[in-house]
Amino acid sequence: MSLSFDRVETLDRHERSREKSRPNMSAVESTLQCIVGQKAGNKVLNSLPVIDLFAGAGGLGIGAARAGADLRLSVDSDRYSCETVVANPELHGGSALQADVTELTAVDLRREAGLGLREDVVVIGGAPCQPFSKAAYWVDKGDEAAYRRARSRGQSAQRTTEPLLARPDSRRTLVNEFWRLTREADAAAFVFENVPSIMHPRNKHVFEALRTDAEAAGYFTRTVVAMATDFGAPQARQRVFLLGSREAQPEAPAATHFKAPTDGQLPWVTSGDALRRFEGEEYSEGNEEVTGTWASHLKDVPPGMNYKFHTSWAGHQNPTFETETRYWNFLLKLDPERPSWTIPASPGPWTGPFHWSGRRLRISELAALQTFPDGYHFSGPRREQVRQIGNAVPSVMAEQMVLAAMNSLSAKRSVA
Repeated sequence: MSLSFDRVETLDRHERSREKSRPNMSAVESTLQCIVGQKAGNKVLNSLPVIDLFAGAGGLGIGAARAGADLRLSVDSDRYSCETVVANPELHGGSALQADVTELTAVDLRREAGLGLREDVVVIGGAPCQPFSKAAYWVDKGDEAAYRRARSRGQSAQRTTEPLLARPDSRRTLVNEFWRLTREADAAAFVFENVPSIMHPRNKHVFEALRTDAEAAGYFTRTVVAMATDFGAPQARQRVFLLGSREAQPEAPAATHFKAPTDGQLPWVTSGDALRRFEGEEYSEGNEEVTGTWASHLKDVPPGMNYKFHTSWAGHQNPTFETETRYWNFLLKLDPERPSWTIPASPGPWTGPFHWSGRRLRISELAALQTFPDGYHFSGPRREQVRQIGNAVPSVMAEQMVLAAMNSLSAKRSVA
């Protein structure tokens, strides 16, 4: 079998560039101490090797490391993502493999991860979410948007009953590839992640097929729909997870942070909590000022609002837009007193969220909203860095999901 992939190695140039470019190294060191402490205090969990498929910039993998696992291998077809992983070796102790997963076997994965054929392994990963995301629906022919516009005007309208069919997209089959490699590897446990729209009627059969196949193969599964804010991320990012285990049904992770905390509970982390430390000039990246067609409109939008501020629906005296004619994050501004909205992977000149002051968010700020450690290095030009960050799973959320899967395994099996 001929494999069309390149092994990405950690090079001295990555080490040199990282030392020069990383701000606030103490924060990274603090994160490392947290991870080391978790591993030292959890002798069962730190023996579990993990392979991360569709790893991207490594959010899910960092979560696995935070959970005490032994991250052995991160796999992705994107060169920039693999370079990002190897540029942060203190958080990704294993190697990165740039590869097309359709051309890999479990034997290949075990060999690259340094695992024997019978050693236990946990497989984690989130197949590309774009085929299942809400953004994919926005370009449909428009009946749903027309219905919402009519309702916003106070008009009577009938919702379309047209059957919802998924648009053709070859990336949808990568869910099958995740399951194929998990099954071939005979993983002791697995964690699959995707956007909540994978549960939409036009997509749900893909998710249900994965769950049904896993249970038919002897796995106990748990479906978890979770919000990142409930696990300490300063971002209202909802995700769907399928947790699988050979031994017992994984428990759904309990929330660690709360919108309305009671005594002893931690509150949600706001965007202001996460970003105020990056306001110094030392974090400035240049070209942060927004100019062009809608710059004055953005300036007028208050924190926590989007283009709808400039509509009659919102009471604007000279409305420019009509509601439901733009995507929700058009001219969207953060509110420092609330968590951020979902960080998108496809940035545009008017795609928010923007900083509450009206400027573009810095890479360090976007990374913080996804709970990447301070000083984490992302490879590639800015657009590629934003794409990697937007595609990631918040590491604090990933940590709890990986922990739930690993905790379903017995101590005897885990340390074997």
